Amino acid sequence: MEIRHFTCINCPMGCPLSVTIDDQEQVVEVQGNTCPKGYAYGQSEAVHPLRIVTSVVPVLHGDLLMVSCKTSQPIPKEKMFDVIQALKSVRFEAPIHIGDVLIENVANTSASIIATKEVQRI
Repeated sequence: MEIRHFTCINCPMGCPLSVTIDDQEQVVEVQGNTCPKGYAYGQSEAVHPLRIVTSVVPVLHGDLLMVSCKTSQPIPKEKMFDVIQALKSVRFEAPIHIGDVLIENVANTSASIIATKEVQRI
């Protein structure tokens, strides 16, 4: 058995979690959470951590030079750098609207990159 320690990031409380893992990498117990979200976070973080990636990408012919964006869903933590690498080589043409899908299935994660800001064409 192994015990892994995390700080829950689902809310500002930041509960200190202790997650017990068996020899088959299965969660046996989560302690320290004060809500069900903390329990679920501890289970996921211990064996398959996920993250939302946020970034900015360049915009051509827009009233802003960059547009903020994020993944449409959490992705495996080990794919974060692949997603960032995919964002380094793209440029988007204005106009861009909040919720526009900028890239589908980024880095083969099944997540899309979506715009989180409006950019008007100039």
